[in-house]
Amino acid sequence: MTVALDRHLEAIATFLEEAVYPREVAWLQAGLMGCEGEWEALRDRVRALGLWAPPAPRAWGGMGLSLLEFARVSEWLGHSPFGHLLFGCQAPDAGNIEILAQFGTPEQQERFLVPLAAGRIRSCFAMTEPGTPGSNPTELACRARRDGDHYVIDGHKWFATGADGAAFAVVMAVTDPEAPRHRRATQILVPTDTPGFELVRNVPVMGHAGAGYFTHGEVRFTACRVPVANRLGGEGDGFAIAQERLGPGRIHHAMRWIGICERAFDLMVRRARGREMGRGETLAEKPLIQVWIAESRARIEAARLLVLKAAELVDGGGFEAAREAIALVKFHVSEVMQEVVDRAVQVHGALGLTDDTVLAYFYAHERAAKIYDGPNEVHKIAAARSILRRSP
Repeated sequence: MTVALDRHLEAIATFLEEAVYPREVAWLQAGLMGCEGEWEALRDRVRALGLWAPPAPRAWGGMGLSLLEFARVSEWLGHSPFGHLLFGCQAPDAGNIEILAQFGTPEQQERFLVPLAAGRIRSCFAMTEPGTPGSNPTELACRARRDGDHYVIDGHKWFATGADGAAFAVVMAVTDPEAPRHRRATQILVPTDTPGFELVRNVPVMGHAGAGYFTHGEVRFTACRVPVANRLGGEGDGFAIAQERLGPGRIHHAMRWIGICERAFDLMVRRARGREMGRGETLAEKPLIQVWIAESRARIEAARLLVLKAAELVDGGGFEAAREAIALVKFHVSEVMQEVVDRAVQVHGALGLTDDTVLAYFYAHERAAKIYDGPNEVHKIAAARSILRRSP
């Protein structure tokens, strides 16, 4: 697969350079509104290239890449905020495709997975709640009460990414409050046209509510009634399924962060070389800038190797075998990304704060990387405890 993967990476890099980079600032300056037609035309081009949905199984129209292979692809797609979207592997759809392929019934796969994998519909994942700790999904307040052949869902969720325009939500709700804490919750597929499903608002992030794919919805469920047949997996399996989804998802995110690092690094180097400082000197000749460039290069390379190692462990032994490595990846790579993007903004000066480059978008929206999928502090503690347990 290595030779073929290298060809795929070359094709992706060319596509981004020719079709995406020249337009991304305009899309961002438009507030992401009215861009869907242009995006869909580009998605058709991706399909024609045979590069659609790299991590999705071939049976569902994807490329069927392993996690390690997709990690390399995800890095390239991360060079642009629109990379994963245009190649049919954006969050949260990619994760929902994975769990539907693994845990969905044939009927659920036909109704939800087939159109989702093809990019004909979108989905969201409703787990995080405003009133319970996001770092501990065993403490959810949302309830799903069994009533004959239906569940009746009542609860309040937010940061359901992409809820605006989604055809269905994967909802984490407590079905047995008295069960052991890891067996209380169940995942249920809820079409968004179900009575009782309400998109309250798109939560503004750093002053921007976004649009469509790029939104974080606040959602209420009020006596929202769905068939038991919409349950994903068994009752009480919600936490276990979430872990299956979030483990590889952290690898997806981390390699996307490496892509952001590479893009920010490239912009930083170009700016340093081209920015005149008077008397014929450029920023690139300043020792401090040279130190930043050297340190950033080293940290990006080290972070990439850490992620690829974790992906290889997942492919070889599953999420459990890679739990410690994933924790290290999550906090370390997000912090490297923050540092590299911050330095790139600094080298650009006031320009770096504007929407005339992609840096301001990365700076504002990727601060969340230290929070979502578990706060960095939680992952540091988990990794340390794992190391201490096995130390002699």
